[in-house]
Amino acid sequence: MLVKEMMRKPVLVIAVGATIGEADQLLHSRGFRHLPVVDEGRLVGILTDRDIRFSTSSLCSTPCSAGDPVSLAMSSPPLTADPLDPVEDAARIMRENKIGCLPVLDGGELVGILTGMDLLDALITLTGVTKPSSRLEVVLPDQPGELARLTTFLATRRVNIHSILTYPTPDTTVRTVLRVDSNQIRPLSEELRGAAFTVLWPLPKSSQLHLTSKPWQP
Repeated sequence: MLVKEMMRKPVLVIAVGATIGEADQLLHSRGFRHLPVVDEGRLVGILTDRDIRFSTSSLCSTPCSAGDPVSLAMSSPPLTADPLDPVEDAARIMRENKIGCLPVLDGGELVGILTGMDLLDALITLTGVTKPSSRLEVVLPDQPGELARLTTFLATRRVNIHSILTYPTPDTTVRTVLRVDSNQIRPLSEELRGAAFTVLWPLPKSSQLHLTSKPWQP
């Protein structure tokens, strides 16, 4: 999935010469948290509701007023993304830099903006939870052929896979989370266990009974 598929467009912007008060009013009226700042169409900064609160508070060494230009409160230069960047790369940049959005530039032109909410939408889409499906989580050895063994097992039982997400663990295994179109997920999980797969979800019936049972009290 690429940034261009999840970014918001067209982009609401504010001119570098606008006042902090004007920017604050614009953010509140639209329910937004981020405003790209432009100078004659060129991106020069990012202004957030947090920037406004800090710059006008006593916590700032030189507090601004509502009549000051947004250039005194904005972050510059802004980090940006390209429309053809993978969304996971954009997510990594946002997490590493602890920022809530990335303006998207195409050849220097501002064409969109990617926010944390857009990344959540991407996660929902990638996991396939918007389709009727069941969740299956399996631990696989971190070696070639294991994922193919799992998908082949499911294919022979005519189980369609909507999504697969994997991530490594410290113990050199790979957690594999699938969304499948089977509504018989518990019998399927027992078949997997019988074929020597380590299934984390769904839990065996005995484990669920143990988790939900309450100790008897006189």
